[in-house]
Amino acid sequence: MAEKVCCPGPICGSNNNNGTAGGFREAVCVHTKKVYDSCRSKECLRDIRVYLCRDAQELLNAGGIASVKPRAAELLCVKIDVEHVQFNRGCYTVDIRFFYRIECEVSCVVGRPRIIDGLAVFDKRVVLFGGEGGARIFSSRYVEDGMDVQLAPDSNKPTAVVEVVDPIVLDARVVAPETSCNCCCCTLHEVPRPICSCFGGDNLVLDNDGYQLFVTLGQFAIIRLERDIQLLMPAYDICLPRRDCSNSGVGGEQDPCEIFANFEFPIDEFFPPKQDCGENLCGTLSGSSNGCGCGNSNSGGCGCGSKCNS
Repeated sequence: MAEKVCCPGPICGSNNNNGTAGGFREAVCVHTKKVYDSCRSKECLRDIRVYLCRDAQELLNAGGIASVKPRAAELLCVKIDVEHVQFNRGCYTVDIRFFYRIECEVSCVVGRPRIIDGLAVFDKRVVLFGGEGGARIFSSRYVEDGMDVQLAPDSNKPTAVVEVVDPIVLDARVVAPETSCNCCCCTLHEVPRPICSCFGGDNLVLDNDGYQLFVTLGQFAIIRLERDIQLLMPAYDICLPRRDCSNSGVGGEQDPCEIFANFEFPIDEFFPPKQDCGENLCGTLSGSSNGCGCGNSNSGGCGCGSKCNS
């Protein structure tokens, strides 16, 4: 049975197949971030209020809106707050606020369609395990020709990381004032100044007067809690780059035609790649004989041949 490696340094007998290192050269101590807990979410955010710019709000209040069509959604910023969960040691609440820029196309009874944009906000809370720790962390930053700057002391509370892609706008609708919810709990009272600058300063209308625009978004996100930790890792050898980028030309210049000669011909730009066997990218049934499915014949569909029938 292999002997446990408990300290950094060279490992004896690393070349033996039955040694303790399994071919590793040494054990190194690495300071990194360890993921203690994580979760993923696939959510349909139904009927989120869009706070429009002043000119867009005046357009809706003027009436005569025939239809509204969603165009795009952009994630502007994510605000994250991590707090302890009382009476549940090692667990933390992660409060997340997403800020979106929503773009829609409004068609009026008279005149051409217009593009309007506004701000949408969504709040989410999850509870994740992040471990425990009470140490206080002090660090400094090197300043050239000066004293090292002492950074503010920090605790080893876990750090929340949110990975999210731009959402998909699934639906958009305009609601009349008498049918909309005008309660205080559903109203946005304050917007951070950097977010306001994305809409031309103090140009967003936050009150509940007039018509309101609501959208439905589809969002994918991954949320995790990380903590600084030191790990003992096996090392095979030093990491030396294999690609040589030395300048072999005269005077630091190379013949552009020689450089171009090393380029691969972009076949995929002229002929899009075919679908791999077994994949069903177009959503058709794998047993169909048309579309992009493989079909039941040896030569139909994506051209996978007899492998499609296995």
